[in-house]
Amino acid sequence: MRKLTYYVACSVDGFIAHTDGSHDGFSQESEYFADIFASFPETVPSHLRDVMGVHEENKCFDVVLMGRKTYEVGLKEGVTSPYSHMKQYLFSRSMHESPDDNVELVSENAIELVANLKRESGKGIWLCGGANLAAALFTHHLIDQLILKVNPFLMGSGIPLFAGVIQQTALELTNRKIYDNGVLLLYYRVK
Repeated sequence: MRKLTYYVACSVDGFIAHTDGSHDGFSQESEYFADIFASFPETVPSHLRDVMGVHEENKCFDVVLMGRKTYEVGLKEGVTSPYSHMKQYLFSRSMHESPDDNVELVSENAIELVANLKRESGKGIWLCGGANLAAALFTHHLIDQLILKVNPFLMGSGIPLFAGVIQQTALELTNRKIYDNGVLLLYYRVK
């Protein structure tokens, strides 16, 4: 069975983006990015792979799940297929059609679809963002692992890791790395 990993950057106080969806405050340091992208090359958006010299094959994930707000960050810049090197799913109840043929829009039966994806063979599944989607998947026990890039700043308010209330859940720290820029890379298995 495939693992579903919520791999995302957050502030120390647990926000993945500002209320408007912007990401001011998150580390942009090149050595940090080089190390992160060496470990997770598939997380570099398709339109930036050549520019950033990332040509490695997918190491961890071959499917990406995106909430609407996460997807719209790139869409505002004209990027309609942000991870064309993976199977892409866009979860939205408000969109009526996908802006790109390579991005499958999911507006109903999201939990069932993700459960079925986990039963398929292949590499892991990456939940790259979407606090509402993360909460729904977590509530249905579909998230197996969290990999958090905890950035050294307090956002104060914004979009949290999980929208709404989730039940208290024990996590097991399975790996960690501390970067010189203060970012903590924390790997947690959901118990």
